[in-house]
Amino acid sequence: MRLLRSTDLALRILMRLAVSEGTTPTTREVAADMDVPYTHAAKVVAELQHQGLVDARRGRGGGLALTERGRTASVGAVARSFEGDGDVVDCEGGTAPCPLSSACRLRGALRRAQEAFFASLDPLTIGDMVGAPTGPLLLEIGRAPS
Repeated sequence: MRLLRSTDLALRILMRLAVSEGTTPTTREVAADMDVPYTHAAKVVAELQHQGLVDARRGRGGGLALTERGRTASVGAVARSFEGDGDVVDCEGGTAPCPLSSACRLRGALRRAQEAFFASLDPLTIGDMVGAPTGPLLLEIGRAPS
């Protein structure tokens, strides 16, 4: 299964903020660190803030901070929230619906596989994802070489 770009970025932003050590990077700094367009990062941050996972403050002394809810958020729940509840395959789309749709077993099998994928991520939290060696590496992202 392939995650949407926004899902991947949301998880990476949460992980990056989990190791911020009291600093509050801006959305622009996080976008630069992750090498993604600012507008894409801003949309993802807005959704993370809406979900209560990130606190975003504007202006002098502002920036992004992970909330306690964000630190303990299930990786599976975050992925589900960004991926939505659509099917893995689009049986109704295109120029004509799939001729197998009335008797197809594939759609259900793919749905179960998708849910198994998310379920395998459910026990993992954002905090779990930033233990060594990942956390120290995340701290080095975006820093100029010494």
